[in-house]
Amino acid sequence: MADKRDYYEVLGVARDVSADDLKKAYRKLAVKYHPDKNPGDKAAEDKFKEVGEAYEVLSDDQKRAAYDRYGHQAFAGGMGGPAAGGAGGFHDPFDIFREVFSGAGGGGGIFESFFGGGGGGGRQRRDGPQRGSDLRYGMEITLEDAAHGCEREIEYERQSGCKKCQGSGSASGAGKKTCNTCGGAGQVIASRGFFQIQQTCPECQGSGEVVSDPCRTCNGSGRAKERTKVRVKVPAGIEDGSRLRSSGNGDHGAKGGPAGDLYIVIHVRQHEVFEREGDDLHCQMPLSFTTAALGGEVTVPTLEGKANLKVPAGTQNGTTFRLRGKGVKTLGEEGHGDLYVHVQIAVPTQLNPEQRGHLEAFAQTFGETHSSSMEESFFEKAKKFFR
Repeated sequence: MADKRDYYEVLGVARDVSADDLKKAYRKLAVKYHPDKNPGDKAAEDKFKEVGEAYEVLSDDQKRAAYDRYGHQAFAGGMGGPAAGGAGGFHDPFDIFREVFSGAGGGGGIFESFFGGGGGGGRQRRDGPQRGSDLRYGMEITLEDAAHGCEREIEYERQSGCKKCQGSGSASGAGKKTCNTCGGAGQVIASRGFFQIQQTCPECQGSGEVVSDPCRTCNGSGRAKERTKVRVKVPAGIEDGSRLRSSGNGDHGAKGGPAGDLYIVIHVRQHEVFEREGDDLHCQMPLSFTTAALGGEVTVPTLEGKANLKVPAGTQNGTTFRLRGKGVKTLGEEGHGDLYVHVQIAVPTQLNPEQRGHLEAFAQTFGETHSSSMEESFFEKAKKFFR
């Protein structure tokens, strides 16, 4: 008995713990270490056995009193411990789940939510129609497509009714027979250490029946992969990351169930000129020094073509012009966003001697002490950093 851990320590409770708190502690640990949640984990299985044994003793008033007085020695030598089959018989680790999580109103309890099977032994067969899975398809479009809307044909792969066996799953059409593994029950009993678990039959997937001569194309499932084409209408104004649903174009359902849906996720390709912000567009427009200084009219690009923009004399670098209604169409509405043109003064990087001479002569006309109003404002604000 020296190698056994203290039962209170196993359950992580104090020695004066109440019956309700003891039950809560056990339930939490039983869920944590349950073999169904830790498949193939021997350490978790041992923990599950250990907490079950501890709860079996401490949940019984007589056994708990004996344990509190004598420790593990109380159950040595046939004194009626966990392994001796004393009063009340062996503790079923599932009893607590049936008691607390049984769902007295007739619906499935929390136990079923965790482990997918009825704790009370009720058989759950999955021999009815099953809805097909939803599918996801990524579609890349241009900014122009997103702004104006478009229509595209896409091709993808999905589960469809097997054409070889007409969806029956049987090569000869003979139909189905009772599953030999579960005897038609749809569930089997699996031993996990010292207890047993009822689970869905792996052979028939809970239906209780299997195809007598499976179709080679679909392996008896009645469904097979096929390439499918669908036309998708993309509405004007759609944004990057939006999803479109094509109802009924997902995988076909099993056993005559309805098909799932196809979700098309829109990815808008980055544009060379424009950046989108909601329904508005932004672009950086280079402007020559002379046009910025003297003013003039320039041509700017839009999604609909070209537009003329009047630039006033003395335009500064970073000035933003707004062209109303030249942005992206608002999704589901008649309005459009705006286009914002951000000016970048283009400074020449290479000058020939004649150009350089003219530019120096131009600079001299302002005088050495001349500075623009922007420069004056900047240096006035910067003086405080040099004091």
